[in-house]
Amino acid sequence: MATVELDKDNFEEAIVNNDIVMVDFWAPWCGPCKSFAPIYESISEKHDDVVFAKINTEDQQELGASFQIRSIPTLMIFREQIVIFSQAGMLPENALEEIIGKVKELDMDKVRADIEKQQAENKNA
Repeated sequence: MATVELDKDNFEEAIVNNDIVMVDFWAPWCGPCKSFAPIYESISEKHDDVVFAKINTEDQQELGASFQIRSIPTLMIFREQIVIFSQAGMLPENALEEIIGKVKELDMDKVRADIEKQQAENKNA
């Protein structure tokens, strides 16, 4: 599967309608972003069950701001509409593959339970 461009009009639909969505926040002037792009594209060809998306932070400043993107490239991974990974900086192919494997193995019922517990603790604090 090739990468898809996301913007404020199709972002929510992509997150809601897909189990796993990886988002690469990038900009055309960013050197590390240009180096990471072929790695990201190559990995996208190997995982048909994952949506590989790109958000140009120059064109989509609203989206970048809403996720507090301060450094690019930043990779963010959503699983079942929950952000489960966010990291700035370029990743080598083997590290990206390892992360994808861990994302697929996650017990999302446990993740949701942990989030609920944390929210309850924060409410009581």
